[in-house]
This record gives sequence, structure tokens and C-alpha cells, in this order.
Amino acid sequence: MTPQAIERGTEWLTQAGLRPTRQRVALATLLIGDGQHRHVTAESLFAAVRDTGDSVSLATVYNTLRAFCEVGLLNEVTVDGSKSYFDTNTHDHPHFFWEDENRLSDAPADQLEITRLPDAPEGAEIAKVDVVIRLRKRS
Repeated sequence: MTPQAIERGTEWLTQAGLRPTRQRVALATLLIGDGQHRHVTAESLFAAVRDTGDSVSLATVYNTLRAFCEVGLLNEVTVDGSKSYFDTNTHDHPHFFWEDENRLSDAPADQLEITRLPDAPEGAEIAKVDVVIRLRKRS
């Protein structure tokens, strides 16, 4: 991890009001240190941080990802109701889920048209609409 990447990760945390602990900085640096958006699972981030030689437990990775979501640094995208991906791009946009690779990627938002949503049930409001387009290789 370069000093610039660590600085970017630290600044990302402090701007969100999070204390930059060693574990948070290590994870933030992996997530946004190079300035690129990415989609990660807790397990893939855990493996990546372990590859750097940092010591962070899987439980800490889960807790940190939740904390990042709570302050708006990440969006959680759930696939199949059980698999969560964490997206550093927090703007509303659709996703492709590549079934054969268990991978999430951004889909072109300018090609998506939602002309109407159903009315929310009485006493509820629509908080967010997630669009996940599932893909698989042709047979």
C-alpha cells in the first residue's frame, strides 16, 4: 500500500466522521486507495487484507463494512437474499450479477428506464430501488 493510498483511505474515513483505526485504514485503503470503484464481499476483502500481511479478523471486516455503510461510504447490494456485495460507488446505479463468476459489476445507468413503480403499501414509502440484472453465459 502506497503512502498516497493510505492517505486517501484515511481521509475517506475522517470525512465521514469515522475514527481512522489501524483496521479501518487498512480496509479503506484496499477499498478506495487507488481511486477506483469496486464491489467486494466481506470474504474477498478479508482475503485481500490478509494478503497484505495485516491482521484483521473476518468479524472485524463484517463490522467495519457495516459501519462504512451506516455513514454512507458504501452501499450494500444483496444478491439471492443471502450474498452481500459492498459497492464504493454510492450513487444510484444498476448492477450486473455474473452468475457463472459470482461477480457484481456496474451496469450502464443511461440504458435503464423505469417508467413506473408500484405504489408503496399504506404507511410505507419507497426508500430505494436496487436493480440487479443477472447474467450467465449462453449455452
